[in-house]
Order: sequence, then C-alpha cells, then structure tokens
Amino acid sequence: MKPMCEKVIPSSNSSWRYVKYDMPQIDFNWHYHPEYEICLTLNSQGLRYVGDSIADYGDADLVLVGPNMPHTWHSSPNEDGSSQVVHVAQIPKVWIENQSADHPEMQALELMLKRSGRGIVFSKQTGIYAKSLFERMESENTFQRYILLMELFNTMLQDSDTQPLSSSFFSYGDKTDAGIDKLDRVIEFIYKNFDTPLYADDMAKLAHMSTNHFHRFFKRRTERTLTEFINQLRIGKACKLLITSNHPIAVISDKCGFNNISNFNRQFLSIKSCTPSQFRKQIRVKHLLS
Repeated sequence: MKPMCEKVIPSSNSSWRYVKYDMPQIDFNWHYHPEYEICLTLNSQGLRYVGDSIADYGDADLVLVGPNMPHTWHSSPNEDGSSQVVHVAQIPKVWIENQSADHPEMQALELMLKRSGRGIVFSKQTGIYAKSLFERMESENTFQRYILLMELFNTMLQDSDTQPLSSSFFSYGDKTDAGIDKLDRVIEFIYKNFDTPLYADDMAKLAHMSTNHFHRFFKRRTERTLTEFINQLRIGKACKLLITSNHPIAVISDKCGFNNISNFNRQFLSIKSCTPSQFRKQIRVKHLLS
C-alpha cells in the first residue's frame, strides 16, 4: 500500500505540533510527513509499522520517527472498553536541525536525529517518564511546552537501551503526492484571507474537487475539519492581538473574521478554555508578576 503524505500544521503560536489522541482503538493509517515525530502510545497493544519493520508493541511505547519514514500503529479495542491514548510531537526538520546545529549544548541531539531515519524505539522506563512530560504539556503554555520538549529530547538521549526499527537499506523514494500541493494552495489561501468570510465551495474549486470530496480530503490530511482549522487559526490570531494590542474585544473579533462577538466568545472558550477577557486578564497578571 502506498503511504499517504500527511500535512502537519503546527500548534497555535508554536513552531511545532503537540496533540493528544484519546480513542477506543488505533486504526491503520499508513502515512509519512517531512517532520520528525515522537509518539508515545499508552494503554494499547497491537502492531507497530515503521518502514519495513512490523513488530508488537505494548504500553508506554515511545518511538522517534525521522522525516518521510512511513509509519502507523494498529490496535483492537481493549477488552475492558478503556481508552487508548497517544501523545504526539511533530517537529519541523529545518527548525530542530538548526537548533542542534546552532547551539553547542544541543549537538548531542544531531546523532539521535540521524539515527531516527530508521525509527528508534526507546525503553519502557523512558516511555513511562515521557508520559509525565506529555501530560504536563497538555495544560502548559507554548513556552513551557518548548522547555518540556527539550527535556523529553534530553531524556531520550540518556536512554542506553534503544533499538532501531526499519532496516538500514529501506528507503521510501516516491515522496511525490499531488494532494499535498492542493492542500498547500488551500492553506495558503486561508492564511491570507482568515479575516474575511471563507466558504468551502471556493476552497474546493482551488483544489479542483467537489465540495463533499474536499471536506473528506481536508479532514483526512489535517485531522481537523475545515471549520475547526479556520477557527483555530482565527483564535490564534486573536490571542496575539489580545497580548500585543489594547483593541476592544469586539474589534479583535472583527479583525479575526468572526461574524459576531457571541460566536467569537463561544469559539474562544471552546479552544482556549477561557473567555477573551479572562485570557487578556491572565496575560496582564503574569506580566505584572514577572
């Protein structure tokens, strides 16, 4: 089966992406992307596919996968009906490689990044410690998440019980995917026009698809619906204005493309777990205390 190229969108106001999945089982989703990926799988067992490696995995499975290496996990539902949890950090290649090249303190990371081209599985002990770091990431701001990511890399570097996954001669040469070009056009359009009304029909035309096909295509490639993606982008822009400007909240709502203040407040609360006014107040309190 030919792997699908996944488009990775960094988390709001961040250079990389952190996401937590909570699901009854892990479906087979053979894919690759140009980012490094750290994946921690909890309360789950099944088969792990990385390159030409197919192996059993169990709880606290921690893996680092290099850029463009096809991979997926696959499990069945747990007998007790409990959820399976996956924490994922996806880190742009140029960003992390520049970090390690530009800072002598991080040069030890270079070798591990090179080794990850085959995929690396870490010891269960490291996986258990990584669980505590990922759980802290869930509720932290972007700066604290960056610190926790560096701590996670450092923990992985200390592990002397790592194993490569894919064979040294495996390579995935066909990385062309027409779909990624279509998605790039759409995302560029959204970023340029986020403050104006956006319609699925217009973006479907950009991608040369029917609207129904486009909705399925976008969700599969970004793991978010079109509406979720646009709202998350707009709320990210709103956060920046709440921090850097004194504009009234109603003005910020308009500047970020929301059709009314009630919808803005509702979407902000859903994504940030606080209202825009609470967010601004928290930022000002932190500034006074710093």
